[in-house]
Amino acid sequence: MRFLIENIPCLSLKGDTDMAVLFVHGKMGCKEEAVPFYENMSGRVSVVALDLPAHGERKNRGETLTPWAAVPEILAVYEWMKTRFPRISVRANSVGAYFSMPALEKEPIEKALFVSPVTDMQKLIENMMAWATVTKDELREKREIPTAFGETLSWDYYAWVKAHPIVWNAPTEVLYGSNDNLISQEMISAFMQGKNRRLTVMEGGEHWFHTEEQLAFMKAWERNVLSESQK
Repeated sequence: MRFLIENIPCLSLKGDTDMAVLFVHGKMGCKEEAVPFYENMSGRVSVVALDLPAHGERKNRGETLTPWAAVPEILAVYEWMKTRFPRISVRANSVGAYFSMPALEKEPIEKALFVSPVTDMQKLIENMMAWATVTKDELREKREIPTAFGETLSWDYYAWVKAHPIVWNAPTEVLYGSNDNLISQEMISAFMQGKNRRLTVMEGGEHWFHTEEQLAFMKAWERNVLSESQK
């Protein structure tokens, strides 16, 4: 079922249990990515997914994907879900995992499944600044600076991230590829120091799990960690 929550395009897939999963895609993704996840779970859980700003049905609307836009939208979808489902977990990719943490940090999330999560956005932005040889003073002065690798550095984005440190206490499963060229092993290791967190590493896996082998590994991981929640 496709519908709107506060003008946010959403997709709902009904399962056979009282658990629901909020699916949050990453950059260049869309809510329809929730369909193979739902099928992989054989309909045992309900799934609700949304299109983040400038993605899916929201392309070419003049929107930008920023935390101050995405975070309240994820929370709005969660608020809709919690009036209908007694148990809610989260499945999020990359930057979708980053947005989900400040959005849901105060909520009783049963379990989070994060694939290639951006766990330290401040460090990631600072790494990108170094790659582009951009200083903090230059970024503060110019506000936005396009880079040769396709990202636009934003002072407002960087300032928001610094002002909103991550506080995350939900039980969390992380899937990480050893060949992730965006998120360093140091970032993941630091994140895994928190309580109730378990890391699964796919040797040879990349930031974007997309090959047949990578997708098979990811699907097996999803089934295993969510099956534990249903026992």
